[in-house]
Amino acid sequence: MKGNSNLKGLFFASFGAISWGISGVCGQYLFMNYDIDSSWLTAMRMLLSGILLLILGAFKEKDTVLKIWTVPKDLAWLFAFAILGLLLCQYAFISAIKYSDSATATVLQSLNVVIMIVFMSIVTKTKMRFSQILAVFLAVFGTYLISTGGNPGNMNISKAGLFYGLLSALGVITYTLFSRPIIVSWGNIIVTGWGMLLGGILISILTKAWIFPKDLDFLAWLIIAIIIIIGTALAFSVFLEGVKHIGPVKATLIGCLEPASATLLASIFLGMKFSLVELAGFFCIILTVFLSVKEKPRENKINS
Repeated sequence: MKGNSNLKGLFFASFGAISWGISGVCGQYLFMNYDIDSSWLTAMRMLLSGILLLILGAFKEKDTVLKIWTVPKDLAWLFAFAILGLLLCQYAFISAIKYSDSATATVLQSLNVVIMIVFMSIVTKTKMRFSQILAVFLAVFGTYLISTGGNPGNMNISKAGLFYGLLSALGVITYTLFSRPIIVSWGNIIVTGWGMLLGGILISILTKAWIFPKDLDFLAWLIIAIIIIIGTALAFSVFLEGVKHIGPVKATLIGCLEPASATLLASIFLGMKFSLVELAGFFCIILTVFLSVKEKPRENKINS
């Protein structure tokens, strides 16, 4: 039974990560071809995906959709998850794509692996293994290669792209950790739905998202629909389902499939070309997954 649960968790987390990769490439296409602001795209994807998830939740568990609002403790977790988790991650990630590219943004976001390892090591008061220390070094070195191209006096990406990429990594950590206490009680669809809707409402008010960009054609709206349905509503819900089965650390590690898929898709569909130094940086960060995924039994017990 536990084996089946682990397999489900691995599948859901992997599917969610690849869907994020698709979403990132779609977002980059929009920024390359249309005059779209990152805050507007964030608002649209969060609002509409939240509504879709809550409609789905109403069909599956209509008696519990509104009940979370009657439990003050869970409601506090929900607002933290929505604003400090989902909204932070969504806005920072889309902004990182706008100021760099989808592959670089997803790779920088994958630094959440190292942050999670260090955080859990502190919380559980366990010493980091040699492989984890090596993963931290590779993550830092990989970020250095991506941002400078190996030349300390040069910046390959804008400061804004680097800043938002690192901020999105922090967002992944917060929404992964803040979601777990309430997903166990309410399910991932309801929690993600309300989180998306609340975050979407907040950023819509702050940025006047009801003012639509001009000259959006059918293709633009189709791509926006893919971002909302596949890259947001589906991706977040299935990934958080994975968190429920295998815990935040393993799910975060599996989430590094996102940069691999984003890099490949950006190269195929957008004609993106990366230098050998940049690819080496990508490889260093993705390698942290393989160095970190094997955990001791005691850690599995704590984090699963």
